[in-house]
Amino acid sequence: MYKVDLNCDLGESFGNYKIGADEEILTFVTSANIACGFHAGDPAVMHKTVRLAIENEVSIGAHPGLPDLVGFGRRNMNISPEDAYDMVVYQVGALNAFVKAEGGKLQHVKPHGALYNMAAKNHILAKAIAEAIYKVDSQLILFGLSGSELIKAGEKVGLRTASEVFADRTYQEDGSLTPRTERNAVITDEGDAIKQVIKMVREGTVLCQQGFDIPIKAETICLHGDGVHALAFAQEINKQLEAFEINIKSFMK
Repeated sequence: MYKVDLNCDLGESFGNYKIGADEEILTFVTSANIACGFHAGDPAVMHKTVRLAIENEVSIGAHPGLPDLVGFGRRNMNISPEDAYDMVVYQVGALNAFVKAEGGKLQHVKPHGALYNMAAKNHILAKAIAEAIYKVDSQLILFGLSGSELIKAGEKVGLRTASEVFADRTYQEDGSLTPRTERNAVITDEGDAIKQVIKMVREGTVLCQQGFDIPIKAETICLHGDGVHALAFAQEINKQLEAFEINIKSFMK
């Protein structure tokens, strides 16, 4: 029997802006990555999303990003390792306070957007992020791109890691995600995205944009909660994973 965690980026509303269908999607995922106020989210949204995750028995993770609300944290910034360390400690600490106040326990940390992608390739940034997480709580799980520098750094500092794959993103031959600025970066066809997920979990490979299969480790699958059809996709991927005898389970259960 195959097993995989299904995670989703949530809590991305802020102020008067509502993004995503968090309450509905929480019934179909096993882990929630909750924005911590830098790229999205605010204290009220963080509090509400944490409470909803606990009510739905969904494991909670901090989703720290770059301080870029306008760019949704998806634009690269020239930050130092010290900056990365401080940003992660600050954001994880903030979300963890809400989790503790609600009687829950933080399961993991998954960097967001550009911070995630930069750390996937830059071992110095990856090391700073991993050390920040370890210093806050050495029992936390670090979610990172399968085969990335972030996963390597987490393992090196002594963190438990979870190799993440993406349902709706395409891959390059080095295992990195196709940049969103390039054509075919996002898979828009629901059927194609589900086929890719099944292949990654059952076969441990993914078809890269250069036209051949590359190895990949799929321990947790990311769904994006801000898409137009996010809820319908979450429902369908649950159905298909079960049909292919893939058990959906978080790391804390």
